Amino acid sequence: MTRYIYDFIEGDRSRADLLGGKGANLGEMTRLGLPVPPGFTVSTDACRAYLNTGSPPDGLFEEINAHLREVEARLGRRLGDRHDPLLLAVRSGGRYSMPGMMETILDIGLNDATVVGLAARADDARFAWDSYRRLIQMFARTVHGVPAEEFDRELAALRATAGPDGPTAEQLRDLVETYQKIFLRQVGHQFPQSPHEQLYLAVRSVFASWNSERARLYRRQEHIPDDLGTAVNVMAMVFGNLGPDSGTGVAFTRDPATGAPGVYGDYLPDAQGEDVVAGIRNTVALPELERIDPASFRQLTGIMATLERHYRDLCDVEFTIERGKLWMLQTRVGKRTAAAAFVIAAQLVDEGLITLDEALCRVTGAQLGRLMFPAFDLADAPPPLTVGVGASPGAAVGRVVFDSAAATAADGPVILVRRETTPDDLPGMIAAAGVLTSRGGKTSHAAVVARGMGRTCVCGADALRIDPERGELTIGDRVVRAGEVISIDGTSGRVYPGAVPVQPSPVARYLAGELAPQADPLVAAVHRLLGHADAVRRLGVRANADTGPDARRARALGATGIGLCRTEHMFLGERRELVERLILADGPDEVTAALEALLPLQRADFTELLAAMDGLPVTIRLLDPPLHEFLPPLHKLTARVARAEATGRDPGRDGRLLAAVRRMHEANPMLGLRGVRLGLVIPGLFAMQVRAVAEAAAQRVRDGGDPRPEIMVPLVGDVRELAAVRAETDLVLAGVPDAPAMPVGTMIEVPRAALTAGAIAAQARFFSFGTNDLTQLTWAFSRDDVEGSFFGTYLERGIFGVSPFESIDAAGVGRLVRLAVAEGRATRPDLTVGVCGEHGGDPDSVAFFADAGLDYVSCSPYRVPIARLAAGRAAIETATDTSDSR
Repeated sequence: MTRYIYDFIEGDRSRADLLGGKGANLGEMTRLGLPVPPGFTVSTDACRAYLNTGSPPDGLFEEINAHLREVEARLGRRLGDRHDPLLLAVRSGGRYSMPGMMETILDIGLNDATVVGLAARADDARFAWDSYRRLIQMFARTVHGVPAEEFDRELAALRATAGPDGPTAEQLRDLVETYQKIFLRQVGHQFPQSPHEQLYLAVRSVFASWNSERARLYRRQEHIPDDLGTAVNVMAMVFGNLGPDSGTGVAFTRDPATGAPGVYGDYLPDAQGEDVVAGIRNTVALPELERIDPASFRQLTGIMATLERHYRDLCDVEFTIERGKLWMLQTRVGKRTAAAAFVIAAQLVDEGLITLDEALCRVTGAQLGRLMFPAFDLADAPPPLTVGVGASPGAAVGRVVFDSAAATAADGPVILVRRETTPDDLPGMIAAAGVLTSRGGKTSHAAVVARGMGRTCVCGADALRIDPERGELTIGDRVVRAGEVISIDGTSGRVYPGAVPVQPSPVARYLAGELAPQADPLVAAVHRLLGHADAVRRLGVRANADTGPDARRARALGATGIGLCRTEHMFLGERRELVERLILADGPDEVTAALEALLPLQRADFTELLAAMDGLPVTIRLLDPPLHEFLPPLHKLTARVARAEATGRDPGRDGRLLAAVRRMHEANPMLGLRGVRLGLVIPGLFAMQVRAVAEAAAQRVRDGGDPRPEIMVPLVGDVRELAAVRAETDLVLAGVPDAPAMPVGTMIEVPRAALTAGAIAAQARFFSFGTNDLTQLTWAFSRDDVEGSFFGTYLERGIFGVSPFESIDAAGVGRLVRLAVAEGRATRPDLTVGVCGEHGGDPDSVAFFADAGLDYVSCSPYRVPIARLAAGRAAIETATDTSDSR
């Protein structure tokens, strides 16, 4: 018989797949002898069985009862006992942290009889009735989907009329009766009085919450697989709402926003844990606990130090103090901002807890990318409207919106403003440039989720009076309405009116050579880890650049060459007229004259590019798009010619251009006369470009430089196409004195080229995968059309985990890449292989290309540092995998 339940003592962090992250870490803390309330974990196997059939697996509740009896024996209390009741907390816990996305129900076991027993045992009737009203509301929302608004209105009305010490026990008892009536009206039956029925329904609801809309959306955002399921943790309740000597909190072993050492977090006296996470009451900073309860503070900081040494990383913990006794309810490796990730990784190396290799694997290219975004230039900033808690760094400017729907519907950047966020606000948080709340702290839902997504967030700006119904927020006598622009600073917590100018981030300035590596701890950490990535990576990183300034920028950012120079970009602007001359040429002499006019311009372009990249390879792609893309659009020419003819004027050149455009028009130019086909049909076109490269390189040699140009032929589908262009190229090069050797290769962007790579390699010195076109042609997608039409539906339905234009499709396009690499190198062992599509700057794709055996990736200049970091990580992870397999 399959086993589904494990006591906490049986768990450890190596079993997170089975017990979920929370259950595995509860087991780890229990084994360390830390004060964890007794309990057990219902495994992810049980959840997957439930999700597959719609029913809990056979025998599950009998197994739960058996483990429950062990908890009862340890504590000397029973679930449902009228005089000394055991109460339970039921919490979700997936393999990966999904803060606030799934369900929790506290105080399971309370009913009309046990609430009296709890009041007597605790000698606090107010506490007992407060716990009961919490259970009814949580249970109604979680198990039956009853909205919280009606419950909240009743609670708010009670608090408004209560005395200075809050509602009395009698008032809370009356509130419970009101809640029970709401429950009956909304659900259709009485609130269940059987504690065991409450427990079973709670477990089922946590299972079901795995597939809630917000959980699915969060998994798509974070690329978490849908088939993992969640574990359920059943734990004896401990109570932070038993008076001033009780409380609850969330703490971090280091600052999750900056990485600064120390103890950070929030504490809320006389409260249950959900009050902290939900942000419905503003907390006090954790150091205040030292004044409130010195003994518990010392014990907590000692435990946190133990956990950080044990996990060798930033940890966050949830804890409750029940009448002076500390209980640990959860720990995990804490979420952190991109800046904190780099700083903490470097600190842990200095402290001897991890190696440089481990530190590099704890930061990502995506995090480095976030650090390159600009920050506010405060030199001329207006006085802030208010200051809250800087919960997730960054600078965000946008129009104010007050709900998730408005955020997702907006065209431009917006700031989502809420009293506090809930998991239902996730779509709006994804859509918004930043999040501003009037409640909560660094550990509230808004803060945790925003940090994980890299969104700027300011929480706990309690001077704000937010009125979503009227669409306005008020600070003193200042009113800001929906649609007005504000700026929020997630580092300082300041909120500014209007759009504050931004300035480059310190990391961007360092990468551009404007700041020394020792400028601040963050820049020093980035310098150190990026340097280590360069030291260990096998994969080269080149840049896609078409001009001298782009090339110089790329070189400053660490590029080791140019992997793609798009020569078609050199035909734009004023040079269009020369392209028009070529297209309208009447006979070989006019074609030759048009090409001769283009030659010196191309030569000047290549001269600047080769100078900027002296000593490094520069891969120059010959003209790729169809020629008619350089002509005016058909509809504009048609209108101009029609106007001329209507007024009796000779349309002249426009008439000839219109005839040419109509002659060259293609229903699908992506699959038409372009790339190598164009070079073979227009005699001398490619020869002119090769000659311009050769003459520029020859002059560079005569000037004492070290030019290293490479000629790349686009859209090859058959080796005979490449052979014809190569023969023409060799002939041109032979006629240019002092020209250096120039390898000729091809883009692999047509599926047939990948499938015949062995034959093509006989004529190619290098391959460069054009993954944008290869993805389009393999999938039969037009990128210009499909991303805005049905990709959203595909992502929502789980057909895509991520867009294949964002990260390489390893199973399909990636298989073609692997095949072409293997067959190409079987023909030519010294074949150089790279990639020059946008995937070259995507960290996940970089890891794939490293594993596939490519020599380099090429990406836009600003993504070069990201690719360098990703390539270093890939080298370490590959070495680790190889070592593990031995």
